Amino acid sequence: MSLREHALSLFRSAVGTVRPAPMLKRALKLQGEECPQLLVNSRAFPLKRDLYLVGFGKAVLGMAAAAEEILGDHLVRGIINVPLGIQESLQRAGMQEMLLKPHSRIQVIEGAKNNLPDPEALRGASAIQELAEGLTADDLLLVLISGGGSALLPAPIPPILLEEKEKLTKMLASRGAAIQELNAVRKILSLLKGGGLARLAYPAQVVSLILSDVIGDPLDIIASGPTAASSHSIQDCLQILAKYNLLHGLPSSVEAVLSSSPPKPTAAEDYSHVCNVIIGSNTLALAEAKRHAESLGYATLILSAAVCGDVGRVAVLYCQLICLLCLHLASLGEGPRGSEVKGNLLQLAAELDIPGLNMAEFLQALQGMEPQKPVCILAGGETTVQLQGTGKGGRNQELALRVGLGLHRARGVEASSLGRCDVIFLSGGTDGQDGPTDAAGAFCSPELVAEALREGLDAEIFLSNNDSYAFFSHFQRGRHLLVTGLTGTNVMDIQVILIRATDRS
Repeated sequence: MSLREHALSLFRSAVGTVRPAPMLKRALKLQGEECPQLLVNSRAFPLKRDLYLVGFGKAVLGMAAAAEEILGDHLVRGIINVPLGIQESLQRAGMQEMLLKPHSRIQVIEGAKNNLPDPEALRGASAIQELAEGLTADDLLLVLISGGGSALLPAPIPPILLEEKEKLTKMLASRGAAIQELNAVRKILSLLKGGGLARLAYPAQVVSLILSDVIGDPLDIIASGPTAASSHSIQDCLQILAKYNLLHGLPSSVEAVLSSSPPKPTAAEDYSHVCNVIIGSNTLALAEAKRHAESLGYATLILSAAVCGDVGRVAVLYCQLICLLCLHLASLGEGPRGSEVKGNLLQLAAELDIPGLNMAEFLQALQGMEPQKPVCILAGGETTVQLQGTGKGGRNQELALRVGLGLHRARGVEASSLGRCDVIFLSGGTDGQDGPTDAAGAFCSPELVAEALREGLDAEIFLSNNDSYAFFSHFQRGRHLLVTGLTGTNVMDIQVILIRATDRS
């Protein structure tokens, strides 16, 4: 198998292990007939009266199908908001286990085209709100949450209009706001986010099963925390808007809501009727990919499950890391050039401040790897892109192209090591969607950038217009774009670096 085929196999194994049904079935069980109880990670919740289900997110359709199978006739009614086209996509892919059975008690509403709030998502959010408001103290509400839930649960506080909130979110994203910042603002302007759904469901017992797509798995950030106490205040929201120069010129409706918002978040004790459980994350996906890579004969290390920061700076980190790995395979890692690259990596890691990454420990582990053995480095997380152009792409495609360009440039300087290695870099979204494109991400290598230049295509020009999708589309279809279709799950992004020595001198 080629490096590209191996990288694709590793990505698929990572995604496969965080598919909704296996995770949900590990976490959720039903026991007892006369006095039935819902068991969530061994914690028991008695079913006193009626059991309802709501959900929102890219992985929720598969989660709901598994939940209904477990709950059977105890489930009275359900409403889920899922991405537009996901049922058709899963049907076409033959993934029947992720689809609801005929005559299901769960209503499915599709919306949020291109992962943006729209009227259909708003309709679903309103139906979920109405269901939650009608619950009693003897009811139990099972909430299924995954990444993409923010766009699928839009319920702006009146008089804010959906298009006004969407425009503000787009402006924040285009200026490089991180997902944590986006969600902090969304929560303040929403009826259901920031614990709003849980408050509306009171006094019913609320049990949330959550598939995390956010670094560190913060309950109040995933899908903007509809069932978790918010850690953000109105002051935090104002600081974020000021940071991105958006305080002035806000719609009057947004100004009215901000001026009337309580200064402090709702107290944690107001959520005593809620149980939030993380059932899957990026860490689990990377662990499975590592196991698979080792079975293929790679010496494998996981860099981090929390890679974040500006896509350009993260690309530089990966390029420096690949250069060091090639030096290692050429038995030059302990020389002057190796020491220089290690110093660069330590400085970059300090600047990026990636949670949980100890670069010194990682480099020590790298030093202990067997020379000449092919190497696999795995990572996950979510980078940010500051939009400067009008092109088409996503953070994964842009990251892959930036790494390929960086390696092409480095090869001109480091021919003694990079020239004797085959390298493939893959970055893909586990949800199968990277920006407003049909790709999940892309594969890239220094050879691809060189080939493009021979054909008159300058990768740097495409990057300046944020047009990575157009760059990769110039080549044979499917050759460098990672096209998976919607996967039915979502645990951020996965990066795969594969390197092996060649016989080239």
